[in-house]
Amino acid sequence: MADLAKDLPVAVTMGCPAGIGPEVILKALKDDTLCQPVVVIGDSSILKAVADAAGIHNVNVRKWKPGHEVRINKEVVYCLDVTNLSPQDIKPGLPTKTTGLATYEYIARAVELCQSGLACGIATAPISKTGLKLANIQYPGHTEILANLTGTKHYLMMMAGPRLKVTLATIHVPLRQVPELLNMKGLCNTIRLTNKSLMQDFGLDSPVIGVCGLNPHAGEGGMFGHEEEQIIAPACDKIRQEGIKVHGPLPPDTAFYYASLGKYDALVCQYHDQGLIPFKLLHFRDGVNVTCGLPIVRTSVDHGTGYDIAWQGKAHHHSMKAAIELARLIYDNRWAGKKS
Repeated sequence: MADLAKDLPVAVTMGCPAGIGPEVILKALKDDTLCQPVVVIGDSSILKAVADAAGIHNVNVRKWKPGHEVRINKEVVYCLDVTNLSPQDIKPGLPTKTTGLATYEYIARAVELCQSGLACGIATAPISKTGLKLANIQYPGHTEILANLTGTKHYLMMMAGPRLKVTLATIHVPLRQVPELLNMKGLCNTIRLTNKSLMQDFGLDSPVIGVCGLNPHAGEGGMFGHEEEQIIAPACDKIRQEGIKVHGPLPPDTAFYYASLGKYDALVCQYHDQGLIPFKLLHFRDGVNVTCGLPIVRTSVDHGTGYDIAWQGKAHHHSMKAAIELARLIYDNRWAGKKS
């Protein structure tokens, strides 16, 4: 059984066919330093068309069926054809109803493979919220789709890189709404899920988590705001009583420096840009988006569809490569945990 687990491929969803997803996947699979079995969940015709348009040479797209062997071969790309699109009907850089529906179908099929034990995890290329909307798919993005398909109620987004990991208490909301959305219960759940992921997915026995304050200097004793005293500090105290190593509220202007030096295994941030600006400063090309709390492994590139450079051979593949490698590492850590 262990050998079978080792041979399971990472299912890489192609993302929006009109974006840079197909290109970064092909480039990642051609990278000599990537040594993982991978199957693309997408469309062979689009992969071939993108390889030609982007000048990616020596690409042999081979159709794959679930359960068949996937070998590591830099000149072979295994693809499970979920759609049969005509490249002539896809305009690079333009999301449509067709591309939106295709992206959803790729995700759904990849989830099925993981749930059936035929893939070790999912690494996703970027999709378009506009495309989903045009296809009448009522989800704002990957995370919500995956949560629904797996029946997951509690989940969160972690941005992970070699020097910094961050999770978010609030995500895609206007900045002025952040204070009213923060609450002790939600913040405690975010810290717990962060700790669980660090242990289960990253193999840390006793992780140390830093929790950022919301206001400058973490409120300065109430001088610059009361969220630290009323919400963040009590949440940290409660979590410490559960045996989790938590430091906070931390002044945000210094927390990331110390985290980048290894003092904290992850930082819990109170809003989107508080965490993602410093994260992308350090890991713009090799950062990975991890969905914590799912019963299956899911990683993703930390960038968008890149419509302005789609199919032009200009896209960098490093985040895609890192997402594939991290999906495998998380699966291996979970597998080892199940066996122990």
